[in-house]
Amino acid sequence: MDQELVAASSAGVNPIRSGAEYIESLRGRRLTVYLMGELVDEPVDHPMIRPSINAVARTYDLANEEPALASVVSPLTGADVNRFLHISTSSSDLVMQNKMQRRLGQLTGTCFQRCVGMDALNSLHSVTYDLDRRYGTHYHARFKHFLTRIQAMNLVIGGAMTDVKGDRSRSPSQQSDPDLFLHVVRRTPEGVVVRGAKAHQTGCINSHWLIVMPTMRLEATDKDYAIVGAIPVDATGVTYIYGRQSCDTRSIDGGDVDAGNAQFAGQEAMIIFDDVFIPNEHIFLDGEVEFASTLVERFTCYHRRSYVCKTGVGDVLIGAAATIADYNGVERASHIRDKLVEMTHLNETIYGTGIAASHQGTEMKSGAFLPDEMLANVCKHHVTRLPYEIGRLAQDLAGGLMVTLPSERELRHEKIGPIIEKYLKGRPEIATEDRIRILRLVENMTLGRNAVGYLTESMHGAGSPQAQRIQIARSMQTDFKKDLAKALAGVSSTTQAEIVNDLSTYMARVFAPLRN
Repeated sequence: MDQELVAASSAGVNPIRSGAEYIESLRGRRLTVYLMGELVDEPVDHPMIRPSINAVARTYDLANEEPALASVVSPLTGADVNRFLHISTSSSDLVMQNKMQRRLGQLTGTCFQRCVGMDALNSLHSVTYDLDRRYGTHYHARFKHFLTRIQAMNLVIGGAMTDVKGDRSRSPSQQSDPDLFLHVVRRTPEGVVVRGAKAHQTGCINSHWLIVMPTMRLEATDKDYAIVGAIPVDATGVTYIYGRQSCDTRSIDGGDVDAGNAQFAGQEAMIIFDDVFIPNEHIFLDGEVEFASTLVERFTCYHRRSYVCKTGVGDVLIGAAATIADYNGVERASHIRDKLVEMTHLNETIYGTGIAASHQGTEMKSGAFLPDEMLANVCKHHVTRLPYEIGRLAQDLAGGLMVTLPSERELRHEKIGPIIEKYLKGRPEIATEDRIRILRLVENMTLGRNAVGYLTESMHGAGSPQAQRIQIARSMQTDFKKDLAKALAGVSSTTQAEIVNDLSTYMARVFAPLRN
């Protein structure tokens, strides 16, 4: 451990320790945030934004409640750090990330917004190391210095990879408008100035720093687009345009029944970078276009197995479906139990592939561990499908009342309220309001605000389904499997020893681009 670096980075720092301290750290930053056509004065106090902040705050509180799960001793500082800021140096570290992600999904029922930053940090650890080995640069030292400071203060890092992309048939440098991909517009001795936009940015307003990264493989002509750097969320020239989500205004309607999950929500926004300065000490890749694809591949490998988080949300939805069946008095029906079993089977299938990818992680030259690429992609490919079936089954068990319920205002109405209490009663010992609340939760998670984090994000986050199929095709070992079949069928002279050697050769060839 570099004691001088730690001392310089930690001097006078009071790290954020609790969710309450985190929320206070977001106040007074004077961010430029537009929501529904209006400039938001203080995002922390906006009723449509606050539930997403609460979800991030839960990541801090979990580290205090279950420190073995959500915190870890940092090799950089020698002190406990939130696991979202830790570089995984063993397969056990990768597994603990997954277990933490599932737990947070269970506690919030939504996207808690820190996985992109965690996976960006882990990816950059090895990429900057490899860059320095190739070119004699100093990116890795810069990155470690930056990360040490962030860990010492226990901040939230957001990752910003997805560009708006414009015409998908053209490369970044071929676009009619160069700003459709984030790029360097000016260089100075002190750093670079960037311009462009990033779309679908999870938890960006709730972060302290953003790490901007290329979104795709780049060519030599795209050199100005090969930029990776850290930017404070409140940097000059950064504007946030808040994304709309289904039923999101229910959080400002008054009451909390109609919201379904009034406490927690996800967050997506578009970020506009209008000539934003990045100093040299916060630049971790600049112009090395061949490493753009390396970074994207490693990031997606981490991030696709991070979609284990959806199994925690799935646990909540399964629980809601089982509860409404109970409230309706049909929990003993065989077809009800069978549907709950199927939901559980699908949920655990996602978890099994994701955590297996972590268990089979291997060490990079930088010392960071990378998940198994094939299993990471299989995990995410399951996530593009199985939550939709889990959601369908939850809606099946909930029944049509889920989408025809009267509002909370009727429930509280002096005249209409007693009528609702009478006619929307299920089992006599269950309060009508409790039944309505569970139905609203199912609606929230499958059709409403948190359906974004559970369904749509499951489809498009970390790349489209086709992106996973491409990576699976690259690692599917078809020739090796053909040799297995031919050897057993007696149509080949290949020996078992040769097959084993072929597998070793194949694995080295497949994973060399990622690890070397």
